[in-house]
Amino acid sequence: MLDIRLIREKPDFVGERLATRGGGDEAKIDEVLRVDAERRKVETALQQLNADRKRLSKEIGGKKSRSEATDELQERVRQIGETIVDLHKRTAAAEAEEEGLLLEIANLPHESVPIGKDPRANRLVRSWGEKPRLTEPADHVALGANLKLFDLERAAKLSGSGFICFTGAGAKLERALINFMVDLHVREHGYREISPPFLVRRDCMIGTSQLPKFEADMYGLEENQLFLAPTAEVPVTNLYRAEILNFVDLPKKFAAYTPCFRREAGAAGRESRGIIRVHQFDKVELVKITTPERSYDELESLTADAERVLQLLGLHYRVVELCTGDLGFGSAKTYDIEVWSPGQNTYLEVSSCSNFEGFQARRMHLRYKDSQGKNRFCHTLNGSGLALPRLFAAFIESYQQLDGSICIPEKLQPYFGASEIR
Repeated sequence: MLDIRLIREKPDFVGERLATRGGGDEAKIDEVLRVDAERRKVETALQQLNADRKRLSKEIGGKKSRSEATDELQERVRQIGETIVDLHKRTAAAEAEEEGLLLEIANLPHESVPIGKDPRANRLVRSWGEKPRLTEPADHVALGANLKLFDLERAAKLSGSGFICFTGAGAKLERALINFMVDLHVREHGYREISPPFLVRRDCMIGTSQLPKFEADMYGLEENQLFLAPTAEVPVTNLYRAEILNFVDLPKKFAAYTPCFRREAGAAGRESRGIIRVHQFDKVELVKITTPERSYDELESLTADAERVLQLLGLHYRVVELCTGDLGFGSAKTYDIEVWSPGQNTYLEVSSCSNFEGFQARRMHLRYKDSQGKNRFCHTLNGSGLALPRLFAAFIESYQQLDGSICIPEKLQPYFGASEIR
């Protein structure tokens, strides 16, 4: 969440930056300031009453030592006590209201982010490789059916629409891609492998900003006090929640494979054919916890680490910097990595690499002690490294052969155990 001190000191600046997102959050600033002023007013009154009660109690003690009457003073102390109880309730209510408002306000875009209303204002940063030269390429749905790589009909029979059942060589390829990515990030990029729980508590979802904003998109259990993880970002970023780290131990770099669960509420009307948009999918996630001074350098290296997967697999892709109107709720800056899909003649997003600055850390009370011994909020970053099944779809479409088989590139062959799928 945003720092309330920044909102107090620079409300116009905060409102202007939020307005570039186009979500209307700037309209909430005045309400936040109103509630904050009321809370501080009550807290000031509470401090004064506590001081009065302490002074009167001391005076009562003195009178008693002199055998003087104290009934009037004791009555005043009792009345002050009742008022203090009432003010405590008002303070708690104001704190809850203020926090609730702050949890609904998006992060401020970094000053370098291009300003725009929608994806048309996104900026192409770079591209890598060339589109495969294919004549009338089949899409992943046809390839999957012909080679029996996945069975969408039986998946629907098991779980409903929006789920995948990988089969045979398809299941093997999925597992090969996951293992290849995890090993790359751990062995060559220096991330520490984590295998977290797939269920996360509500406060963890709030910490990484999925809640309360996107609760309708999540799969909740136990009266929404427990959730199926929508991404490994949630459990991994929360590993050190409510802790104070030492700056010499930063940055922390983690790689984790998990299945991801999302209802995708409100996604009706988008492309949903095949395995592009589903409710459960596998993903290798990269997470970094670092200092404010290093976070934007870490964003560049994290993005490069995710790109390296596609480079080693020989898949054409592009990197796009999201404009203010296309940024995710908690992100200050995001690069999307989009792989080319020959069968659909378009690019598919397989990673969003984001710097959240202190937005998530403030929500989860994640801090570090700097070289001067001062406690400061960490900066958190994450990105897919990469997400299946869009990678799977682009992979089989890019490596399809004229005879209907799929070639397996050299780097993946040790994991898959063969050079082709027939």
